[in-house]
Amino acid sequence: MTPQNRVRDAYARLALGERPEAWIALREQGEVLAEAAAIEARLAAGERLPLAGSLVAVKDNIDVAGLPTTAGCPGYAYRPARSAPAVQRLVDAGAIVLGKTNLDQFATGLVGTRSPYGAVRDARDPQRVSGGSSSGSAVVVALGIADLALGTDTAGSGRVPAAFQGIVGIKPTRGLVPVEGVVPACRSLDCVTVLARELDAAQQAISIMSDPVWPVDAPLAAPPRPVVAVPERDELVGMSEEWLDAFDQAAKALETAGARLRPIRLAPFLDAAKLLYNGGFVAERYAAVGAFIDEHPDGVDRTVGAIISAARDIPAHVLVADTERLERLRAEAMGEWGDADALLLPTAPIHPTIAEVAADPVGVNALVGTYTNFCNLFGLAAVAVPAAETGDGPFGVQVIARGFADAVAAGVAALLTGEPAPAAAATGLRLLVVGAHLTGQPLNGQLTAVGGRFVGRVRTAPEYRLYALPTEPPKPGLVRVSAGGAGIEGEVWELPPAALGPFLAALPEPMVLGKVRLADGTSVTGFLCEATATEDAPDITVHGGWLAHLAALESR
Repeated sequence: MTPQNRVRDAYARLALGERPEAWIALREQGEVLAEAAAIEARLAAGERLPLAGSLVAVKDNIDVAGLPTTAGCPGYAYRPARSAPAVQRLVDAGAIVLGKTNLDQFATGLVGTRSPYGAVRDARDPQRVSGGSSSGSAVVVALGIADLALGTDTAGSGRVPAAFQGIVGIKPTRGLVPVEGVVPACRSLDCVTVLARELDAAQQAISIMSDPVWPVDAPLAAPPRPVVAVPERDELVGMSEEWLDAFDQAAKALETAGARLRPIRLAPFLDAAKLLYNGGFVAERYAAVGAFIDEHPDGVDRTVGAIISAARDIPAHVLVADTERLERLRAEAMGEWGDADALLLPTAPIHPTIAEVAADPVGVNALVGTYTNFCNLFGLAAVAVPAAETGDGPFGVQVIARGFADAVAAGVAALLTGEPAPAAAATGLRLLVVGAHLTGQPLNGQLTAVGGRFVGRVRTAPEYRLYALPTEPPKPGLVRVSAGGAGIEGEVWELPPAALGPFLAALPEPMVLGKVRLADGTSVTGFLCEATATEDAPDITVHGGWLAHLAALESR
């Protein structure tokens, strides 16, 4: 579908009038069509635009040039001169902003009902909440109006609505996506998140928005058989039997896909979650917008105003004590985490109705955040994905990984969605392997153990000979020759930069690392062999690669 036709499709869906409360501001169709036509012209001129024509909805606490930012409060509105960097990076990649979406006011809530612009209803069941605070963003993606939507997630505000709407929500490690141009909720904990219908689309947007701040040892993929920590059934609170069964099935699906499951005690995680609102950390919300609320008490949602205003008088020593307690809980929780690559949890224990939230707005909201509130306090990454359809609507789970192990969370989540693991936002150093490090071979685990990512199968330029070396385990030696060479099959892997040095230091003779020319004319670092070591070694170039040589040996 061309960008202009995608715009026409979106406005045709909008004309159906479904969930109009999901929007706070919409751009005129003619203006958006003109932008789509400009995208098509840039494509025709040969420009590479990875998000060409993708329609993006932006939560209205994130700045978009030319549109007001309200944070869900009309009296707070201002018109920014420029877009937030997260938005601008998507636009630079060819995305088109449709408009600004509704939210729990000042991003304070997980239900989507705390807004003067109206309670955002679930996309399927109008009696149920949409989830929040990124309520409108999730609903317009679920309805197919937007391809992507930006939200924020401090306590679960991106993951919860994603779960309720049966879509994907990625909450990156705190600090990866810049929060400049975002109205703060808790400035030290806020994250910009992405909502999409497919994992790969969400991950692509995260990659485009991210700053290059990755540690040099950040993994680029989940291991082939990840260890996933899964709480026992009796550790999970507030859930119906149907949702407990759905969670068990999600865990079994991971195991069937190759994950190794082990139990984990949730107590320190859940204890930390309670600190986000029931202690000193809520003072950050008052620091962000408390003065405005004090000056405009009648222009603020009653529940939101009560939560933020109550933080005004929290003594400093309470915040200090809670910070110290959080550090103790983090150490305890990470001790429970141990050798696990990821943690599997429900995204929320219930999907309440609008009436249930109205009857107990604080209590129900607190229960919804049971499994999400601790994540940013601990500096973790998370991916929320749909897991089952139930009588209460979509049931979602979240895959949580250590900070900067975002690629691990995405890779494990892909085992649940059935999609290929998306490319990591982090970039590494590429390495050509032609022998014992190939997929399925004895030393391949040295690549996956450090978070290496398989890029693809390749062939070298016809400038090499391949020899069978007398080593244990058996491996070939690749040697560049001035004449009589052939193309040799291999694989390109991408490794965290910190991993390549130890590989070089541990290389046994006669192996070396050097530049290898590929058939497409590019070069990549790869395993080579000193020519002197091949003098008495069998020349196996005729087979075109190590795997073909092994197959020939087996067929004898």
